[in-house]
Amino acid sequence: MVLVRVVPMASSSSIRPTLSSLRFLTPSSLSLSNPSSRISFSHLPSPSVSQSNSFGLKASRELRQHGNSTRIMASGDVSQSISAASPENVLEWVKQDKRRMLHVVYRVGDLDRTIKFYTECLGMKLLRKRDIPEEKYTNAFLGYGPEDSHFVIELTYNYGVDKYDIGTGFGHFGIAVDDVAKAVELIRAKGGKITREPGPVKGGRSVIAFIEDPDGYKFELIERGPTPEPLCQVMLRVGDLNRSIEFYEKAFGMELLRTRDNPEYKYTIAMLGYGPEDKSTVLELTYNYGVTEYDKGNAYAQIAVGTDDVYKTAEAIKLAGGKITREPGALPGINTKITACLDPDGWKSVFVDNVDFLKELE
Repeated sequence: MVLVRVVPMASSSSIRPTLSSLRFLTPSSLSLSNPSSRISFSHLPSPSVSQSNSFGLKASRELRQHGNSTRIMASGDVSQSISAASPENVLEWVKQDKRRMLHVVYRVGDLDRTIKFYTECLGMKLLRKRDIPEEKYTNAFLGYGPEDSHFVIELTYNYGVDKYDIGTGFGHFGIAVDDVAKAVELIRAKGGKITREPGPVKGGRSVIAFIEDPDGYKFELIERGPTPEPLCQVMLRVGDLNRSIEFYEKAFGMELLRTRDNPEYKYTIAMLGYGPEDKSTVLELTYNYGVTEYDKGNAYAQIAVGTDDVYKTAEAIKLAGGKITREPGALPGINTKITACLDPDGWKSVFVDNVDFLKELE
């Protein structure tokens, strides 16, 4: 792993007030597109935008049992929760919850240009694309496999916005490849920017390289054997590594896979996830000695995680010191249940009900 130095970046002044990074901070609901589209957590409308039932789900009532809690749910209604679970039980439940990292959301200035780069240079597939003209944005989903089993990228293009500030807090995405040198030569031939030539990690043997996409997002290419999850890392910088590890273990139910300190370059990393690094996507947290705050910019949005119960998830997040920015419940007009939160450093995440997510994909 190579140290990515923190370099302050200028803020963008051309951001629309309806960008997704702002919308989880309001008690708003989701902008919907068409009956066959999956919900997008990258673009939440302002309270003045009317809502429609784009998924065409019929109103229904469902009685579900969740351990000590019973919930009666109705389409379009706020779900009522009666729970006798103790804080200890909630935090223990998190460890048993069936969780998976679903997708990562961020913004780009030219959607077609980014799709071309990701498909031709990084070998991703365009899974689907949808345009929401009434909200003036377009989404594209790309990855190395279907959304019901793989971690994917959700790109957001907001009409008329061609540049974003990535900030100093976001680090990079990781992609596992069979041969880093060959991958770099392909990217170079396509006009891609190589910021770190192939070679072993300082102090290690893993072969890596770094590249940048057209918007300046960094990708680490990691030489690794065949893996079911090539899109394997999301790296974010944090101001207190121990605090972050504790939060993601308690609130997210992630396992601390390993840590590595590099005093020569004055940084420490921690890998957390829901499975081993060679088979699943992991969250890489980086602490640079003495740096407690970062500029997050307005380009990176959030990660979405699947859960069996958004209500208990919200309780666990609060108990672990996180901030809920959208209380758990069904989105207006549909049955999809979500909750949104901030970690101690202000990084956003969205939890999505597993059953509802699969229904949306259908």
